[in-house]
Amino acid sequence: MEPPRGWLALALLCAAQFMVVLDFSIVNVALPSMQKSLGFSPTTLQWVVSAYSLLFGGFLLLGGRAADLFGRRRVFLLGLVLFTLASLGGGFAQSPLELIVARASQGLAASIVAPSVLSLITTTFPQGAGRNRALGTFGAVASAGFASGVILGGLLTSAFGWRWVLFVNVPIGLTTIALTPLFLPESRGAKKRLDLPGSAAVTLALAVLIYALSQANAAGWGSLQTIGLLVLAALLLVAFLSIEARTRDPLVRLSIFRLRTLTGADTCGLLFGASLGPTLFILTLYLQNVLGYSPVLTGFAFLPHALIVTFTTNLVSRLTTRLGVKPGMVTGAVVLAVGLFWLSRMSAHDQYWAIILPGTLLVGLGVAFQIVTVAIAATEGVADDEQGLASGLFNTSQQVGSALGVAILVAVASARTVALSTGSGGPGGSAALVGGFQSALLTAVGFAILSVVVSLLVVREVRLTRSKTSV
Repeated sequence: MEPPRGWLALALLCAAQFMVVLDFSIVNVALPSMQKSLGFSPTTLQWVVSAYSLLFGGFLLLGGRAADLFGRRRVFLLGLVLFTLASLGGGFAQSPLELIVARASQGLAASIVAPSVLSLITTTFPQGAGRNRALGTFGAVASAGFASGVILGGLLTSAFGWRWVLFVNVPIGLTTIALTPLFLPESRGAKKRLDLPGSAAVTLALAVLIYALSQANAAGWGSLQTIGLLVLAALLLVAFLSIEARTRDPLVRLSIFRLRTLTGADTCGLLFGASLGPTLFILTLYLQNVLGYSPVLTGFAFLPHALIVTFTTNLVSRLTTRLGVKPGMVTGAVVLAVGLFWLSRMSAHDQYWAIILPGTLLVGLGVAFQIVTVAIAATEGVADDEQGLASGLFNTSQQVGSALGVAILVAVASARTVALSTGSGGPGGSAALVGGFQSALLTAVGFAILSVVVSLLVVREVRLTRSKTSV
């Protein structure tokens, strides 16, 4: 692909990914306004967030495989149209149910767009420096989208009202839809049938698993609801594996997991999601509930993190081309662990410049390495007709990891906070809350260290040739 056309194609793909990631965080600041405007009860308000993540995580594998079978550009456009319409409908919502349905539709659309974006990058740009730079830019935009969601959500809600955190997607979506046929080539794998029984089983399994994890702390880890849902998810997963072993055209060819690098990368993706996702959630609670930051100021506190990811991913992609994928994965996980450990030294006093800033910068640098190298490894050695599947597996591992990480870290933080608050002579109030956050962050350090171990023991070295393709 010629450089100017490559840049334009990548810009369109990154714009779509920016929207998908942005909508994970942009609504959080607007939740109180939504509750007041539409009359949400406290128990139903959480579904504005949960509906998006539940549908997104549940349908990722199906979305990725559909891109392989029916055409990646076609499926990408379908997802964009649905996402844009859902955003428009959510902005005009007049009741809690209408907004929740719109957010669920956004999540479904995002599960179609996200794997299509990654598979279009890996099939458009040949292996080598060009693909590495494309993946680096993709990762930078994704990270910036998540971090800027808090800032943009606060600014839009303050200036124009909560509806604009949804309307903001419409011009981006329409522009991307209009330009995609001009600059993105169509690609698809071999003609096969879509495995509907397998798709239904794995989609339900993932949706039930993510729902169980997201509700585990509220319902209790030992409650009948949590145990029942986890057992149901396990049974659905067993049914899925049984279907895939017998069907002629499986949704997931089980032999793909014999690729050690892919399996190791997806495991690292799960651990990466388990360490990073809940960390940003915990830091948001710490900055607002302990230090008293406003939502907008909290967003700006994350800005250095977003900037270092944005401006170092291209450097990381060049280093990866020169040194190989495995050293980059190990380096990223080590730096991430160090950054998380530094953040765990937080206190009830405002130490942004001494603790939060350097900690988030280190985490951001680790993220830059992880985004580029793990994405390369997760699609390495996979045939072009299964790139959508590989992308879906990678995105699914991160999404499940994030849900698992939030559930575990919130449980750790809550247990430690209660222990400190009720213990004889223990600290109370903010000090107990901080103690819980510290324990949770140390747990995240453990996930990052496990990622180092997996990178060293499971992932095989991937030496990349220097490609003349440029983006």
